[in-house]
Amino acid sequence: MAQNFKYNDQEINIGDTVRVHQEINEGKKTRVQVFEGIVIAVKNREVNKTFTVRKIASGSIGVEKIFPLMIPSIKKIEVKRRGEVKRSKLYYLRDKVGKAASRVKEKSLFAQAKKIA
Repeated sequence: MAQNFKYNDQEINIGDTVRVHQEINEGKKTRVQVFEGIVIAVKNREVNKTFTVRKIASGSIGVEKIFPLMIPSIKKIEVKRRGEVKRSKLYYLRDKVGKAASRVKEKSLFAQAKKIA
């Protein structure tokens, strides 16, 4: 099971809060739409790799979007927060409501420095 992936020399793990910038075509115009949420799953390998991002919309409604990694419409992926989780799939977040749905423990700077060294 894949627990992380690399995108433009940036490692993204399960539990990270990310902002995915995707280009949307509306007739003749194109615009960049940002989808911000927690990475709850990474599936498949290499070219077929996909990742699922879940966000809480207004009214505590959960919205999930599955992004193929090698799609040309993804312009960039920003990591807002590093999450520390012990599971490879965070499907249990689907049952959580409100603030509890986005509550993933933030990875400490000490743990990040220890991994690098």
